[in-house]
Amino acid sequence: MISYQTIRAKMPAIGRRDTTAWIRRVAASHGRRVGDVAYIFCDDAEILRVNREYLGHDYYTDIITFDYTEGDTLGGDLFISLDTVRSNAEALGVAYADELHRVIIHGILHLCGIDDKAPGARAVMEAAEDAALALR
Repeated sequence: MISYQTIRAKMPAIGRRDTTAWIRRVAASHGRRVGDVAYIFCDDAEILRVNREYLGHDYYTDIITFDYTEGDTLGGDLFISLDTVRSNAEALGVAYADELHRVIIHGILHLCGIDDKAPGARAVMEAAEDAALALR
């Protein structure tokens, strides 16, 4: 089940049914199925708190993914800072909705096992994001 929640943020207009179906298509394209996945949309203050408390990082980010995947069944808590998504969209010159969908699927791709920190991994992640966005 995919759930959508907020902490100190207004629920974004993402079309939950369509977004859920899209996430399932992307997971299936990676040979995975969706188990319990929770999206928690929040503000910068909350993402910073989570980053400090659970990861020991003292900076803002657009998404933090806690991975509870077992076998081919995806599971996790995905915290998304809508403030940072908006800032990134403005800095990149892209529509907020497009950037939000990129971040939404970025977390799922992490649950599918795609890394973006190792050398050369960022290009792999970006290609996977592009392919996933094409399934929307």
